[in-house]
Amino acid sequence: MKEIIATKNAPAAVGPYSQAVKVSCGTMIFCSGQIPLDPATSKIVGTTAPEQFEQCLKNLQAVLKAAGAELKHVVKTNVYLTNMGDFVAVNEVYAKYFTIDLPARAAVEVSRLPKDVKIEIEAVAMI
Repeated sequence: MKEIIATKNAPAAVGPYSQAVKVSCGTMIFCSGQIPLDPATSKIVGTTAPEQFEQCLKNLQAVLKAAGAELKHVVKTNVYLTNMGDFVAVNEVYAKYFTIDLPARAAVEVSRLPKDVKIEIEAVAMI
């Protein structure tokens, strides 16, 4: 279903992600971007990028659960940051949630995100 691809003929991952993930037949789940909103209050959680990212990942887990999936089923993520200077701290949070069979990932600095949050994550999962 999900196979981690790693080759020494391309640069090694510089964070908690895989070079590629190969998937076979199954159900794909495309998760919209999650920002750090508390689902009960719709208020932004946290003031720093790492604090906000914790909530983003909790929201992603909730969406995946509603679809019958878990973080272990994620094959690709895109992380959007308003300041690439937060990358190392955000990576530490990411590594607490994604621990095995790491998904492929892109991390991109953007000028602005909805509600002026510092970070957003979107994901594709396969079950």
